[in-house]
Amino acid sequence: MNLKTNCTMHKIILIITAVLGALSVVFGAFGAHSLHSKLGAEALKNFETGVRYQMYHVLAIFLVAALSQLQDTDKNQIGILFLIGILFFSGSLYAITAGGINPKSIWFITPLGGLFMIAGWVWFAYKLIGL
Repeated sequence: MNLKTNCTMHKIILIITAVLGALSVVFGAFGAHSLHSKLGAEALKNFETGVRYQMYHVLAIFLVAALSQLQDTDKNQIGILFLIGILFFSGSLYAITAGGINPKSIWFITPLGGLFMIAGWVWFAYKLIGL
């Protein structure tokens, strides 16, 4: 990719991240106020885990983008791994708890999302070691 493509991708990742940050707050409020009376304690706990991990990784993407001395290509790769992790991990928990989807039909998506999150952290550490 050329410099312009890297900068554009970096900007897109940050915009998506900002939206996901706002959605973390919206989903947290939704869970606390609307789902509290509709879900059992275990389902609500799972939903809250999705919100918490989403916000953790939103902050991680901003940290990688703002504070690291990595090349934009590396920042993009790490950001994409975290974004996919949020989509799969948090998204599957939302679908199961609030969307009423049978956990058995998408059981593999949540841990796959966790693996993407872990991969993002490992890739971040690897790239920092190389600085």
